[in-house]
Amino acid sequence: MKKRDLENKLKHALISMPVAVILGPRQVGKTTLALELSRESIDKPIHYLDLELDSDLAKLDDAESYLRRFENQLLIIDEVQRKPELFKTLRGLIDIRKRAGEKVGHFLLIGSASKDLLQQSSETLAGRIRYLELTPFTAWELYQDDSLGFNFEKLWFRGGFPDSYLAESDSNSWDWRYDFITTYVEKDIPLFGPQVPAARMKRFWTMLAHYHGQQAVLSEIGKSLEVSHTTIRTYLDTLQDFFMVRQLQPWSGNTKKRLVKSPKVYIRDSGLLHSLLNISNFDQLLGNPVVGSSWEGFVIENILNQLPSTWKASYYRSSNKNEIDLVLEGPEDAVWAIEIKKSLAPSISSGFHTAAEDIKAKKKFVVYSGTDQFPIKGDTEVIGLIAFLKMIQNL
Repeated sequence: MKKRDLENKLKHALISMPVAVILGPRQVGKTTLALELSRESIDKPIHYLDLELDSDLAKLDDAESYLRRFENQLLIIDEVQRKPELFKTLRGLIDIRKRAGEKVGHFLLIGSASKDLLQQSSETLAGRIRYLELTPFTAWELYQDDSLGFNFEKLWFRGGFPDSYLAESDSNSWDWRYDFITTYVEKDIPLFGPQVPAARMKRFWTMLAHYHGQQAVLSEIGKSLEVSHTTIRTYLDTLQDFFMVRQLQPWSGNTKKRLVKSPKVYIRDSGLLHSLLNISNFDQLLGNPVVGSSWEGFVIENILNQLPSTWKASYYRSSNKNEIDLVLEGPEDAVWAIEIKKSLAPSISSGFHTAAEDIKAKKKFVVYSGTDQFPIKGDTEVIGLIAFLKMIQNL
């Protein structure tokens, strides 16, 4: 989610819900945002706990007794995934506060793992909690904020993590991303995910990068790593839970044609993708065979990070290889077929138009790396990424 939109939604959540949760990968500014906005939005004292600190984690050994000391305060609890059993306690405390007349703004939680990984939260806090996701920098966010210095090529190559994008040089950006990946495989994933050796997880992550924009053949990867198909599926789901990987599901509408049913896999941050593939500068990226799929993933991630929650996304591929890179379906039977091309002179195959007929697409677009906007045959509009993001901003 764009920072500006998240700010507005977080402010609303703090004054309308007992619990708000900011989720997202490490190093995207969740804590800074939470502290700043809570001070602006909540007219009550604020108490902060960081569960990365053993001293703060120890305070929650008897969580109920400790947290009951902070009545009529907003408690901010950072890295909450370190204590998922806390959610059951929070439910009881919320009910106590509500009976005392305090209805909203009880807890602001911050987590570096998905809500699916916070297993108990959806059951115990249903109707009391609102989830918000903070992403790395997006193209639309940087385009709107002159203070951050929008550079389209730099964002694509370095990715959107602030310390990577804003680094003084490509070399410093590379070092930051290398350290980031190492920290995840050595510290975060073993702590909250499967107990897998760091070297094996990094190798899996790297192998997955070679499947970027494709259906990952998990059996082949498992054979290479000498683990089972189900174990590889666990590894993949773990990287998704930590916001490192996106699995784009196949279109599931009604058709008589045989469709590919496996999800396509994308490394969510393009900078991490390039690091995993050992692509160390922009010129090297442009000459690499992965350039097309890298651009595709970059475009899809930017679109999905801005897409309203009333829309859903998928891809389409039939057994005879008619394909649509991205299918967007929205209210009032809106169906958009989107082809993604790096070329400044994009051309599309007849298979795209056939697939668009299969899904009954009402609009067809080619999102490319240029800035001009113009129609091409087949009632299709060629459009740049920023112009497309501006269009969906107004949905």
